[in-house]
Amino acid sequence: MIDFRLGIENYLLHLGKVDTVEITNLCLLSGGAIQQNWLLDVTVNGAPLETVLRTDSASSLEDSLSRAQEYAVFRQVFDAGVTVPEPLWLSVDPQWIGKPFFIMRRVAGTAAGHKIVRNAAMGGGRKVLANRLGRELARTHTIKYGQAELDFLSRPAPTPALYCINEYRAALDASDMPQPTLEWGLYWLEQNAPEAVKELVLCHNDFRTGNYMVTEQSLTGVLDWEFAAWGDPMVDIGWFCAKCWRFGAVQNEAGGISARADFYSGYEAVSGEKIDRKAVLYWEVMAAMRWAIIAIKQGDRHISGREPSLELALTRHIVPELELDIMHMTQEADNA
Repeated sequence: MIDFRLGIENYLLHLGKVDTVEITNLCLLSGGAIQQNWLLDVTVNGAPLETVLRTDSASSLEDSLSRAQEYAVFRQVFDAGVTVPEPLWLSVDPQWIGKPFFIMRRVAGTAAGHKIVRNAAMGGGRKVLANRLGRELARTHTIKYGQAELDFLSRPAPTPALYCINEYRAALDASDMPQPTLEWGLYWLEQNAPEAVKELVLCHNDFRTGNYMVTEQSLTGVLDWEFAAWGDPMVDIGWFCAKCWRFGAVQNEAGGISARADFYSGYEAVSGEKIDRKAVLYWEVMAAMRWAIIAIKQGDRHISGREPSLELALTRHIVPELELDIMHMTQEADNA
């Protein structure tokens, strides 16, 4: 069995940039159903360094990036000025801890969505936080398709919307249980699909409350870039505003923390683009569809016996609520 602590120490010494390494604290952080995050306090050349080590969990989703790819995305968004933990080192060699990993600088705060939406002071206040998040997302979207450093990210064809629809239809076809409401939702999404976006941008693809760190004073870091991909910028805006990611604070339509206007104004100030509410609504329907597909896949992992898990089993139980959300939103869109 590989000694995790010794492997990390040997890796840091192997980099050739340090003379002495001592790990003073190493523990697995909570959460991370798809990836593991380890709190790693290390003294390097006598100087303390607070970091997080990110590596693979036992299970993963097929559309998740590898750790090397996620590290490359981190580097791009960090260099673009997005507030993310600074990526420090990457290893793809299994000799150190048995699997690829990267180490990033640790940022302060909490990412717990249920706490953030209940505390109006977090991030300097609801309006301030929502505006800041809009700015961070717009800064992410300044990274355009075609950058060689991210050439491992595929182009969604024939359009971002139709690409998603085709993927979700294939997932439903592979499931053992019929899903007529979701099938109808896919039909609606197909009939109302927007034309190809004029310019593909880097989308976080999981930009939501629960995936950023925040203190009482400010936002400290946008996390979890493992689903990043080229796409329509409205994908991220719809996902952030989707009802399923408001952690019960449904009245605050921007991530459960504030009004849409606060989030939109931050995005528009940096991007220079006016947000189309109708376009966002379409991608909110797509967000509910995507989350329902993920929930079905998670449930299937439990039902099939491949990975018995109460958490996976319970995740599938959110599907009816998402179906209802899809019905309400499509009715709203059709009546607009």
